[in-house]
Amino acid sequence: MDTPNVGIPEQLARRLSMPEQHEYLRARFSRRRALTGTAASLGGLTLLGGSASSASAAPSAAASPAAPVRSAAVRVDGSLVAPFARHLAFGADPKTQMRISWQVPFAVRKPFVRVGLKPWDLSRKIEAEVRALHTPSLSKKLPAVEQLYLHAALDGLTPGTTYYYGVGHDGFDPASAERIATIGSFRTAPAKAEKFVFTAFGDQGVSYDSLANDQLILGQNPSFHLHAGDICYADSSGHGKESDTYDARVWDQFLAQTESVAKSVPWMVTTGNHDMEAWYSPNGYGGQSARWTLPDNGPDPRIAPGVYSFVYGNVGVVALDANDVSYEIPANKGYTDGKQTAWLAERLGALRARKDIDFVVVFFHHCAYSTSTHASDGGVRAAWLPLFAEHQVDLVINGHNHVYERTDAIKDGEVGKPVPVGASTDPTRDGIVYVTAGGAGKDLYGFGIGVGDSYEGHVHDRESIVTFHWTKSRLPDPDTVEWSRVRYTGFSFLAVEAETGGAGVTPTLKVSALAESGERIDYFEIRRGTQP
Repeated sequence: MDTPNVGIPEQLARRLSMPEQHEYLRARFSRRRALTGTAASLGGLTLLGGSASSASAAPSAAASPAAPVRSAAVRVDGSLVAPFARHLAFGADPKTQMRISWQVPFAVRKPFVRVGLKPWDLSRKIEAEVRALHTPSLSKKLPAVEQLYLHAALDGLTPGTTYYYGVGHDGFDPASAERIATIGSFRTAPAKAEKFVFTAFGDQGVSYDSLANDQLILGQNPSFHLHAGDICYADSSGHGKESDTYDARVWDQFLAQTESVAKSVPWMVTTGNHDMEAWYSPNGYGGQSARWTLPDNGPDPRIAPGVYSFVYGNVGVVALDANDVSYEIPANKGYTDGKQTAWLAERLGALRARKDIDFVVVFFHHCAYSTSTHASDGGVRAAWLPLFAEHQVDLVINGHNHVYERTDAIKDGEVGKPVPVGASTDPTRDGIVYVTAGGAGKDLYGFGIGVGDSYEGHVHDRESIVTFHWTKSRLPDPDTVEWSRVRYTGFSFLAVEAETGGAGVTPTLKVSALAESGERIDYFEIRRGTQP
């Protein structure tokens, strides 16, 4: 017979083993008074008035680029304000750094994060940074909106360790017994590479299908998730122009929708064309800087917040902002003045030179190779494909087209090796596989006239296909291509399992595309250094 979880919130009980549940209950009832008082002494750490001191090193808050601060919302009783929309992101070093972000509907006093190794002993208290974002009324139908985003930087963490955390403020303490259900958890990257899974998609928005994909992703138990841009579609036009209107309240809906996954899985985003919200700043990224804290190791995080890199296990990951090079949507073309591409060349070289990295994965929004509605972006190809080839990038993940499409291995613009479903490829010899994973939840596309009818299903072993790519003059140039291997028009996402090598075992990326139903619609493997 199962032992009932008396006194333990259901969602917390699911995360704890039976011994941990027993220890939780004993700690809760023996220490309730200490937890609910104005000061608490937990594990030798004294917390009083928002300050903390301990003999052990604690994570510290780090400054990050803030969005423009306008008039804040009216302050109310903190006990009546519940935090929401928690989302995590790695710092530049996933082994020791985590960034926790969330939202409050009204201004609060002294926001903070509590962190600990047990859910009942959140011994560390870290002050949070407040980023206030004001959006004016951009049309007669849209009200002015005030939003408050909070961020805390955790540094000095132990690799391969599960941490529990709670977010709060004066009047709302997650360490109190009545708030225990609000506690979340995360795990830092291991000190030594081991097998892990990550997931990826682009073009999500707010919908039942978006939420369904999120829940399927959670079931993969990923170490992190990559979001290839067009995050919530508050801006429905996607032109990046000052005349664009956008409803900032959609971000509230999106972040609340995503919290079920992003509160425990680092949600690593980059920038799509619908994420250029022009009012906030010259390049439109002021809203992104207010809502996210991402690794700050790109060419300039104040200007290009969606450009960064990190290493997890044996995989180096690079996030790029294709708005900077796009021929199709040129609103932000050239905004980094070449700094992003120069940084990319340096970073790919540095990652490939590291002996502990087997694979390099790059993700960004606009497609390098696709046959759906937006087709391929010639600006992306011109700026970055030579660098991908030079440094033998293993996998490129895009969004933009709201479909799933996967190429064969492409080398010098042609098929370097056919890669049918279930096959393997070696980037050191065959070329690079490009995946469009744009079926995260927004309205789906088809494959259009001359490319194939819209259909629910996948196709492989096809002959040549007529499509196009965008040119520098912003005109579509027809192409007849043979590299489109698998195409699917349903909602979907990528799940990638990374395995290390050694003792005669070849390092492998096992790449699966999963439909909203859970069905696997595509599968292939990337193996480096294999013999022909």
